[in-house]
Amino acid sequence: MSKKYVVVGATGNVGREILQILAEQGVPTQAVEAVASSRSIGMEVSYGDDDVLKVHALDDFDFSGTDIVLSSPGAKVSAEFAPRAAAAGAVVIDNSSQFRMDPDVPLVVPEVNPGAIAGYRKKNIIANPNCSTIQMVMALKPIHDAAGIKRVIVSTYQSV
Repeated sequence: MSKKYVVVGATGNVGREILQILAEQGVPTQAVEAVASSRSIGMEVSYGDDDVLKVHALDDFDFSGTDIVLSSPGAKVSAEFAPRAAAAGAVVIDNSSQFRMDPDVPLVVPEVNPGAIAGYRKKNIIANPNCSTIQMVMALKPIHDAAGIKRVIVSTYQSV
């Protein structure tokens, strides 16, 4: 039996990339739902090279039967829907900043702290750091393991 995936924020850049990766990994089209704001109802998004998915509205989406929610809609939206999806039994992997500092939600970069993922059971939600942090910790992890790192000073200019 295959898992059911829901991609929240499916019409955004990150959501479209998540859909592309799921397709590349061979997840069947019928196992994936594309969800976004009500402004996107009826739109279609690409799924791999040959398929499209119709976009459903997040406001009234039924997460029953969903195994994994891959979410990138923004913090405010995640705050509202992620607990609802988690309560329906889905594991929510949230890419927004909403849950990054929540002590009951693990902040995970699988290549760096895979053991932390077990903490998802408290809320059925997993958070990940922002893009700059993920890249940095992946590079720093082997250095830290080999020699130890006491301090890192980082400046990013993402908004520039």
